[in-house]
Amino acid sequence: MKVAVLGLGIMGQGVAGVLLREGFEVAVWNRSSGKADALAAEGATVASTPGEAVDGAEVVLSILFDADSVLSVLGEAAGSVAGGAVWLQASTIGLDGTARVAHLAESQGVGLVDAMMLGTKKPAETGALVMLVSGDASLVEKARPVLDAMGSKTVVAGDRVGNATALKLAANAWVASVTAATAQSLALAGALGLDASLFLDAIEGGASDTPYAHVKGAAMLAREYPTSFALDGLRKDVGLIAEAAHSSGVDATVLEALRTVYARASSNGFGGDDIAAVYEGFRPASS
Repeated sequence: MKVAVLGLGIMGQGVAGVLLREGFEVAVWNRSSGKADALAAEGATVASTPGEAVDGAEVVLSILFDADSVLSVLGEAAGSVAGGAVWLQASTIGLDGTARVAHLAESQGVGLVDAMMLGTKKPAETGALVMLVSGDASLVEKARPVLDAMGSKTVVAGDRVGNATALKLAANAWVASVTAATAQSLALAGALGLDASLFLDAIEGGASDTPYAHVKGAAMLAREYPTSFALDGLRKDVGLIAEAAHSSGVDATVLEALRTVYARASSNGFGGDDIAAVYEGFRPASS
């Protein structure tokens, strides 16, 4: 089975590598072609255009930053998508962005599945993502081998394109919240004169514990933020989540606070670092 991967950021590179190791024929495209070098060495075909990448592919994966990028690439590649192929739209682009992409796909005769990825760099590189999908059931089944290779499980959110995006927004609200809450508690403990690591000791093994707090908390305590999920990427997602909350009538007080603290960390120069760098938005200015 040939798979085209459009977009080679952290997630795209990881997924493409997994598909190669699982025996798929993989074509890749990225605006900055240098990101494809390592994949080419593993056997991927590097395309110079999106249309070239999708030519002959049975499954297409778009893993891009925002809705405008997806619309641009879909518009450029649609004429080269094979009949019966499945386009897995895996970029987090919000409800409005997903609706716009679905409309364009339908007008171009492209079979679209909303295919969100839960997980960061390591799960993408090891095929351990949780895949959230929605769309025509027959298209989902056609793409099942690819979904199974990418993830440890697939959650079907319904037959309407957009349901998987809605579920991803709810899940990323949790990720943004628990990361920021961990940062706040560590910063508060330290500012009150404690060894901040005592907070992680206190919650360990209890009902309020979560492994994620320890993973991100360790990075915060070390103040080292190698990127698994870029802070500016989550900041973009929090904006999309807040828009969805406002449009659906859900109170967005917590989301607006999250927007503020992630924006503060970004303005302090940590936008390209891991989301754990939200800690830098909480620490007292003098410390």
